[in-house]
Amino acid sequence: MKKIVYPILAAVLLTTGCDSVLEKEPLPSITPVNFFQNRDDAEAAITAAYDALQQEGTYGLDLIATGEMPSDNATSENGDVTPLDKFTWRPTTKQVRTIYTASYIGINRADAVIKYVPGIDMPAARKNEILGEARFLRALHFFNLVRLYGGVPLRLEPTETAEPGALNLGRASVDQVYQQIITDLTQAADLAPAGSASDRSRATRGSANALLARVQLTQRNWSAAAAAAEKVISSNLYVLAGTPKELYPANNNRESVFEVQFAGADDGGNIFPDVALPAPPATYSFPKFNIPTPELLNGGPNSADTATYAPGNPLQRRTDRRWAYVGNKPGGRDHVSYIDGGKGSGNDNGPFVYKWSGNPNGFNSADNTYVLRFADVLLMQAEALNEQGQSGAALTPLNRVRTRAGLAELTAASPEAASQATLRNEIDRQRRLELAFEGERWFDLLRYARHELAAPTVSHPKDAFDEIFNKLGRRDANYLLLPIPQQETNNNPNVTQNPGY
Repeated sequence: MKKIVYPILAAVLLTTGCDSVLEKEPLPSITPVNFFQNRDDAEAAITAAYDALQQEGTYGLDLIATGEMPSDNATSENGDVTPLDKFTWRPTTKQVRTIYTASYIGINRADAVIKYVPGIDMPAARKNEILGEARFLRALHFFNLVRLYGGVPLRLEPTETAEPGALNLGRASVDQVYQQIITDLTQAADLAPAGSASDRSRATRGSANALLARVQLTQRNWSAAAAAAEKVISSNLYVLAGTPKELYPANNNRESVFEVQFAGADDGGNIFPDVALPAPPATYSFPKFNIPTPELLNGGPNSADTATYAPGNPLQRRTDRRWAYVGNKPGGRDHVSYIDGGKGSGNDNGPFVYKWSGNPNGFNSADNTYVLRFADVLLMQAEALNEQGQSGAALTPLNRVRTRAGLAELTAASPEAASQATLRNEIDRQRRLELAFEGERWFDLLRYARHELAAPTVSHPKDAFDEIFNKLGRRDANYLLLPIPQQETNNNPNVTQNPGY
């Protein structure tokens, strides 16, 4: 399912002449009730639900940018993401609006599938798979919303009326949203396709369990997170790619657990690869969108695996093989103004995100976007085990990721494994390096910060508040949430704004 096309529901009026047209009764309009008639309709509807993931507001651009730009991974010289980079977002900020709107478009399409497909006469096995896929997609959208905005309206029925009572839902609590996400993913893990090595393009039981592991990790449900990750690992459907180079561009490889499909010009393409490149490789007006920070290029604080990045010390010479994909210099010139913390021009060939350089084709890139991959599952299992005091067991999945990156295996005698706290820091560092610019770093910092609020006496991978507030310039916990979009609070009197906005 590389190419995902939005299904156009249209009635075709066949006539034999003007007189006969006047004599015909008008055809009924197409509604969800009369559209869902057979298996083809069910397949078209689930395809439309997948299509929502390709929008600019979701995995086509803004969700990935928002998952990186506020974090310690990235900075920017492009005005489009300045509010994300500088923490100046407001209810009217573009990304605040587009993510919220596009996510609910996806939720509404999944709701329609969940409501109407059960009534279609079609093979039960495929019907259940479609329902599992829809529940996965709905859970994914709600998970992105609750992490960014907090409690949101829990829309579990498709919008079929303009009545205010149906449209103007109030905000559910964070706990209520998470409970619905867990319910959907638990059902998806039972209903979705089992998956195979030859088909990585749809949500599967493995996708559902991997996302469930991430949800449980976010909720500090360590045992449940480890169990969900183990289901993915023990399925033997996923393996680490041999080298980081095999991962990019994303194209349903053997490590992929779930990725959003793009087909270039055929479906409008993936915008993010273009905006992650410097000019001139970038073909439109968004160069310098995601510049790796010096700390990221140096492997994070207190890294023994990498040398210091500086002019004359090429990134490719580092021990960690991932450096060629986190930061690279395509033109061989040092981006000195960036290293010095100053402003460079859009034409500077400095460190950039090589992960996204496979197909710089304007806004029509055919590069897919990873949502879940096996290395992430291994790191989630390592974190969940370590948080339960099983640091020795956590080394097994952690070392699989480290050795693929060209790093030595850790043992109980390694400084990184000296205590639960030191291993926690190492797992965080590996997550940061492994998943850099795949849209998860900001969400990791958010969950660390929220864990600090929930359990202030417990140590955490780092002082996430310091990481956030060093960039923000002040300590303000309100910025752990985005504001609710202005158009939503204007149109829905039952939705209250987040504090501080």
